[in-house]
Amino acid sequence: MIPAKRLSLSAILFLAAAMPAYAHVGVGTTSSFTAGFMHPVSGLDHMTVMVAVGLWAALKGGRAIWAWPAAFVGVMLGGAALGIAHVPVPFIEPGILASVVALGLLVALAIDLPVSAGVAIIGLFALFHGHAHGTEVPENAGGLEYMAGFAVATVLLHAVGIAAGLSLGMRFRGLARAAGAACAAIGVGLAFGVV
Repeated sequence: MIPAKRLSLSAILFLAAAMPAYAHVGVGTTSSFTAGFMHPVSGLDHMTVMVAVGLWAALKGGRAIWAWPAAFVGVMLGGAALGIAHVPVPFIEPGILASVVALGLLVALAIDLPVSAGVAIIGLFALFHGHAHGTEVPENAGGLEYMAGFAVATVLLHAVGIAAGLSLGMRFRGLARAAGAACAAIGVGLAFGVV
């Protein structure tokens, strides 16, 4: 088993190495599994949200460990389908930025909500992230490979958050909460263009 300090340091370095997200229509290659996989791991907003979902699920424990990440991935794929079909969803970029701050605060404050309430919150934010992904798929591409790529990357990032949260456990719960505060700070920084 990886020591908690090493895992936490690895997660922090992983997040720090990320470039700002490109969740904007028409940015980057969007027609392959690799492009889809790289999208969530190439931007701070995507990475922090995915890891925060995992951390929050680990802090909650029980059914949330699988239900919250599953809700995110499922609704994200639904949002991507809406984006591909050109179904408009308002406030995509503000919703993505809000997700970074809100999920960071939920972790930082260790907010204990019922699993169903967590599913609703996470699902709303996943819709924004998925729609942004879906609108990037060009007209002449089906997008299934791209969607599979970002779904797999999302699952892996959720797993990083869950593993970090579970390995920190009750003894180092403050470190998980500090990671949530860092996520919220990143969201504020992105919103004001300083990150």
